[in-house]
Amino acid sequence: MLNQYMEQIESLSLDFFFAAIFFFIGMAIRDVLKQGNVPKFGRVIVWGVLFLGCAGFVAKGIIQMTWEGSGIG
Repeated sequence: MLNQYMEQIESLSLDFFFAAIFFFIGMAIRDVLKQGNVPKFGRVIVWGVLFLGCAGFVAKGIIQMTWEGSGIG
């Protein structure tokens, strides 16, 4: 039982770690985009990919935590 909880915590923390990596990459790209002459369309694509990546990992972690916490998975 304890092993199952440890696996859940490890998986959840890994998802949030990847979400944080996406966030920090986004902050670095934001600084680069502010300095250069990048078209608005390119900025929208970059931010869309970063936001979906970050939100996807957070959502996966939350869904997995709820799914396994309810005893279904």
